[in-house]
Amino acid sequence: MIILMVRPCPDLLTARHSRTTSRVMIALLQGSHRLSRLSIILPAKNEAQALAGLLPRLREAQPDAEIIVVDDGSSDDTRAVCSAAGIGCLSSPYSMGNGAAIKRGARAASGDLLVFMDGDGQHDPADVAHLLAKLDEGYDMVVGARDWGSQAGVGRGVANALYNWLATHMTGHPVLDLTSGFRAVRADKFREFIHLLPNGFSYPTTSTMAFFRSAYPVAYLPIKAAQRVGKSHIRPLKDGVRFLLIIFKIATLYSPLKLFVPTAAAFFLLGCANYAWTFAHDGRLTNGSTLLWSASVIVFLIGLVSEQITSLLYTRSDH
Repeated sequence: MIILMVRPCPDLLTARHSRTTSRVMIALLQGSHRLSRLSIILPAKNEAQALAGLLPRLREAQPDAEIIVVDDGSSDDTRAVCSAAGIGCLSSPYSMGNGAAIKRGARAASGDLLVFMDGDGQHDPADVAHLLAKLDEGYDMVVGARDWGSQAGVGRGVANALYNWLATHMTGHPVLDLTSGFRAVRADKFREFIHLLPNGFSYPTTSTMAFFRSAYPVAYLPIKAAQRVGKSHIRPLKDGVRFLLIIFKIATLYSPLKLFVPTAAAFFLLGCANYAWTFAHDGRLTNGSTLLWSASVIVFLIGLVSEQITSLLYTRSDH
């Protein structure tokens, strides 16, 4: 009887080991969102009434998540409500602003994934799972996009529609809700832009435009937002001016030249039109045309400087 001894080929063993390792790595990557610790951050200022009902529902929906309420100098029972619900509360001795609360919460969070949601009861805790599922498709930020029926009044709805249109035009990507405070992000990506975020209400605008500028993929997920519990902290007159400034901030955050070049061109064309009119009627060049052309050059140069400053800001983010 002849016994044949066959030794496995070392290259074949190596190939099998590589395929096995690859399968394991793929499985780990596919389930990475389940292994990552989740932190949910809620900025709150005098939202005790809303938090009393929201926090138990949020804990039930995400039992393993780290939940942080950032108390922005509240004068009500916010801290007591958090303590009763067994939720961590990061308190501030005075109000620093919604954006400041977001930044403090992001620094304190230990999770690899961050979810930001308002503490006024507008957002459904069940939607957190939907945001995370969308994030797992390869996005770095997923934003809960409100429909028209979820807007806080016609004025706010029109303003948000204007912001969305301008942001879509500036970025070349569909922006369904630029100012939504309900979003899921990857913590390492979000912390790159903390130094850019303002302390006021416009942190959603800044963070969204920063992600687009840095080529981090952003997705929008339609949600229904309920009416807030209690009184809004937004003041129509004062905040109306602030929201108007957001429009210009959108442009300068993403690509300043897209704002300044058309403006410079408009001044130049007005100068040409004024010159044509005065030359046809008076046969001369007037100071008005000269001023308009000068304004065109100045605006264009300001745009160039703004573009360089913006590039430096995002260069800092990359490091």
